[in-house]
Amino acid sequence: MLFKYLFIITLVILFVPPVRRFVFYLLVGRQLVKEQKKQGDVRGDRREGEIRVDTRQKKDTDYPYKGGEYVDYEEIK
Repeated sequence: MLFKYLFIITLVILFVPPVRRFVFYLLVGRQLVKEQKKQGDVRGDRREGEIRVDTRQKKDTDYPYKGGEYVDYEEIK
């Protein structure tokens, strides 16, 4: 009996688009809307197509490589 109800619910979810959209919204939609709002807040009030380059200041710690060590070599003829 329980299997019959689970089977009917599964068929309704799979083949009825409004029910499928509602179940998707319950599972994923709310979190997706929250992430989109958060990304919109981070992006700020930029217009679509506007390009903005944010530069950061260079620090000495960004490039710790100061060069290599000197290696002696002999030329072979």
